[in-house]
Amino acid sequence: MSVGPDIATLFQLFPPASFLRDFDVISADQVPQPYHDLLVHEHHMTVTVEAHHQSLVDVKVLERIRDGDKYARKILLSKQSDGRIVQFGLVLIWLHSCSPEVRAEILAEKTPLGRILINHNVLRRIEPTDYLRVAPGPEMVAWFGTDAPAYGRLALIYCDEKPAIELLEIVTPE
Repeated sequence: MSVGPDIATLFQLFPPASFLRDFDVISADQVPQPYHDLLVHEHHMTVTVEAHHQSLVDVKVLERIRDGDKYARKILLSKQSDGRIVQFGLVLIWLHSCSPEVRAEILAEKTPLGRILINHNVLRRIEPTDYLRVAPGPEMVAWFGTDAPAYGRLALIYCDEKPAIELLEIVTPE
C-alpha cells in the first residue's frame, strides 16, 4: 500500500489561490492525449517533457521553504530552446533521504530534480498516485499563456525504497 503525497499538505506550504482556481481528481483513463502520455507513467517528468518538447529544460524556483530536514519548492520547468514554460510543480523533499552530493545539488536550485537523481544514479521508483484536471488561476494563466484546463499528477518518489519526495506536476496545456 502506498503512502502517497497529500495535496492538502502541499497546498498548506504553497496556498493555491494565485495559481489554481479549482481541480478535480480523475482516473488515469480520463486523462486525454497528449497529457496521458506526459503524465501516466512511472518516469521522471524531466525526461518525459524533454522528449515531448525535443528540448532540455531548466528549472526556475519561484518559492522555497526550508525547515530542518524538509525542503519544499514551487517551480517552473522551461524549454532551453525558447524559454517556454512546459510544467509547473510543487515538490516536498525529505533531505535525509539524499546523499550529501545530491542534497547540495538540490539546494543549489540550478538543475531539475529528475536530472539530479538520474545523474547521481540514485536508486528510485516513481509512483503516480492521482491525476488531476485543473482550472488555472491567474499566475498559471500568465505562465502557461492560456486559461485552458490543464492536467497534472500527484506522485511519490522512493529513493532506495524509502518515500523521499512528494510531487504535484501540472503540464502546460497544448
